[in-house]
Amino acid sequence: MTNEPSEAQIAVHWREEAYYPPTAKFIAQANAADPDILERFSEPNFPECFKEYADLLSWDKYWHTTLDTTDPPFWKWFVGGRLNACYNCVDRHLTTSRNRAALIWVPEPESEQTSAITYQELYRRVNEFAALLRDFGGVRTGDRVTFHLPMVPELPVSMLACARLGVIHSEVFGGFSGAACGGRVADSGSNILVTMDGYYRNGELVDHKVKADEAVATARELGHEVDKVLVWRRHPNSYASKSPMVEGRDFFIDDLLPDFRGAVVEPVSMPAEAPLFLMYTSGTTGRPKGCQHSTGGYLAYVAGTSKYYQDIHPEDTYWCAADIGWITGHSYIVYGPLALGTTSVLYEGVPTYPDPGRLWRIAERLGVNIFHTAPTTIRMLRKVGPDESAKYRYRFKHMTTVGEPIEPEVWRWYHDVVGKGEAAIVDTWWQTETGGFLGSTLPALQPMKPGSCGPGVLGIYPVIYDEDGETIEAGSDRAGNICIRNPWPGIFQTIWGQPERFVDIYYSKYNRRNSTDWQDWPYFAGDGAVQAADGYFRILGRVDDVINVAGHRLGTKELESAALTVNEIAEAAAVPVMDEVRGRAVEMYVALKPGLSAGAGIEAKVSEAIVREIGKIARPKSVWIVTDMPKTRSGKIMRRVIAGISNFTDVGDVTTLANPEIVDDIRHHVQSEKLTRGEVPRDLSPQEAEEIKSFGRAE
Repeated sequence: MTNEPSEAQIAVHWREEAYYPPTAKFIAQANAADPDILERFSEPNFPECFKEYADLLSWDKYWHTTLDTTDPPFWKWFVGGRLNACYNCVDRHLTTSRNRAALIWVPEPESEQTSAITYQELYRRVNEFAALLRDFGGVRTGDRVTFHLPMVPELPVSMLACARLGVIHSEVFGGFSGAACGGRVADSGSNILVTMDGYYRNGELVDHKVKADEAVATARELGHEVDKVLVWRRHPNSYASKSPMVEGRDFFIDDLLPDFRGAVVEPVSMPAEAPLFLMYTSGTTGRPKGCQHSTGGYLAYVAGTSKYYQDIHPEDTYWCAADIGWITGHSYIVYGPLALGTTSVLYEGVPTYPDPGRLWRIAERLGVNIFHTAPTTIRMLRKVGPDESAKYRYRFKHMTTVGEPIEPEVWRWYHDVVGKGEAAIVDTWWQTETGGFLGSTLPALQPMKPGSCGPGVLGIYPVIYDEDGETIEAGSDRAGNICIRNPWPGIFQTIWGQPERFVDIYYSKYNRRNSTDWQDWPYFAGDGAVQAADGYFRILGRVDDVINVAGHRLGTKELESAALTVNEIAEAAAVPVMDEVRGRAVEMYVALKPGLSAGAGIEAKVSEAIVREIGKIARPKSVWIVTDMPKTRSGKIMRRVIAGISNFTDVGDVTTLANPEIVDDIRHHVQSEKLTRGEVPRDLSPQEAEEIKSFGRAE
């Protein structure tokens, strides 16, 4: 072990940025323009303050207990209440908004027609598919159904159909491999897999059904059988896959739907604490975590944050350019916006196809006035089309950034160029586990500050602790572990099938286990942060060894396990490397089994294995074959050392390593090759430098 201080003890020195106030025009129409809302959600009014969110919904039965803390940290919200999430997102809008577009779907090929799905049409589609799932699929309340679907209207239709039945849905990001999907199918115990034959990506019709066969095979290897694979078709009466349909297992949904035309399924009234969906996220061990989200608490939280932080009104046209395969899409494409009765845009493809003006053409044509995307997309557009947005006459009143911290200079481009200096920006911090926003400015009441997400959102009381559990005060220029001192309705209920792991990862670090007082159970977010004197937080990134690639959290253990499926590989280590477009990329270091030499094609095998096991998003930027890894005397690989080499930064003290001589060998090999390729090292920001320095520190 080195004598370096922990992340919580590192001093950080940030240049404070200037405030940007919202425009008077925005304030005049904002949902949250009355400063009294800050008092209503202050700590003395907790937990009853969240009644304001819950009252945005329609309840079949009102709750008797706002927050049940008798079994910490397995909090229960709105206990005794009953409701149905699908009813709240669809049925209740029919009396006033049946002809309003609920969803506007934009296919990637510009030659294909954009389609608007009204709330009435969405009601019809959801009911028919719910009837199919119930009567043909045989699913019942409490069962799980897994989706492996791209960004098509059939995905929210499938989600809402499950919600209507009280069936727990689990969507796997469409870009993940069949093997990754199969692992999640087995973990959740899903007997039905809903997929699609193909979808468009970068102008090509991708064969997606082939992944279903791999998913079923992987699930079988893990001891779980899939009974039915239900396949949506991208084009009617045309099959986009070369994978043969398996008789008795695979069924085209559009062949089955005529039997359910006009069906109406009564929405199942569910207890508020009943699970709504599972969202799998990577962790620091190989097994992904199935985050279980509730029905009442989750839906109330995303409705409230959509209204006050996204400033969504029913008459708005709102576009979250994320993927529903991640929590952002669940919360802020489907459930939050539809609960408020607004119009939500879905786009199938990549933001730069066929050119960098694509997003702005869509925004102009559809009259989008709220735009929501990730820093990786913003950086990409800034790089490949810095002047494109000026060519189009859209007008955003509000913009969101989500998924990872955004650099101040990129924030300013987003504000000045994309937002034309008019849009209010919320720079949000939150996680898959949290259901909705944790940190952000309230757009009409709190000024924006580039690089800072802002204070805790309404009803959220963050704190920064050092490693000993002592509070790090605002304005101290010291980083630490950001935690949330209180429960909130959007927090996930548990890790599916692993309650002990839930407690261990998120609550064991700072809790007092014998207490039933919620104040003794702070939620450990696993992110480092620093708080300015004004109370605004700046998020530094993960304090564990999860690599955030373009907003997608990839566990190093998953990456390394995939690399080790290559027969020649004895050891593997994944580290982050700073990337101008994606923010972070993965670099893999591998050591070969004894007696083997670095033959041609091993690097490609490693990349292919990672793509196969996890997906294209995880493809490493580089694979480096080394003779040995820098290790502690106990044999643990020191990832921070090789992360420093990859990023041309100081590797820190290596004198305590078991093999310190290997560091110079690796540095010479890797850095000389990078320079030969033209990968000129750039100066890292203080945030990036601290991230590399602390990467893998827990080892």
